[in-house]
Amino acid sequence: MSTAKRLHYDYADYLRSLELSDLKLEYCDGVIYAMAGGTPAHAQLSAAIIVALHRVLPRTCRVATSDMKVRIEASDLSTFPDASVICGELRVSSLDSNAVTNPTLLVEVTSRSTEDYDRGDKLSHYKQLPSLRAVLLVSHRTRAITLVQRAAHGFTEREFRAGEQVALETPEVTFTVDEIYEGIQLDS
Repeated sequence: MSTAKRLHYDYADYLRSLELSDLKLEYCDGVIYAMAGGTPAHAQLSAAIIVALHRVLPRTCRVATSDMKVRIEASDLSTFPDASVICGELRVSSLDSNAVTNPTLLVEVTSRSTEDYDRGDKLSHYKQLPSLRAVLLVSHRTRAITLVQRAAHGFTEREFRAGEQVALETPEVTFTVDEIYEGIQLDS
């Protein structure tokens, strides 16, 4: 039996830690986690998806980098997706004026250390956002983008590969898988 004690932090502790940290920190239900740093491929894929979204988003939508914190009040998660899209008025958390609560689209570029979390628990948290219409999971291993999209009765999932066009319903945007991965040496 383990005698280790789990530390529990309140949200004010998290905000103080975040202010003092050189790292991005994620908060979930009283636990603070340091977020993994990215590889060159991760940074390039994040930039490529932001550029592609910026070019095709409707004027009522804005794309933001991983510096935008997203708060999921229902599950007590605050995190920094690789990209976020807000359509319409930006709303912030009553606990944290630097955390948005109404993203329309979220993007995660997977990594060796985060892929299971991004596709599992983190995605489950994201699905609890009433404003969320889609999540894009951009693979770090292969030219593939998974679209998880809100439908009438839950969420649907579809993978797009090299040579295919990704098409979202809301926000209404299209771009090719190839334009995201062009010139990028993927992680092995």
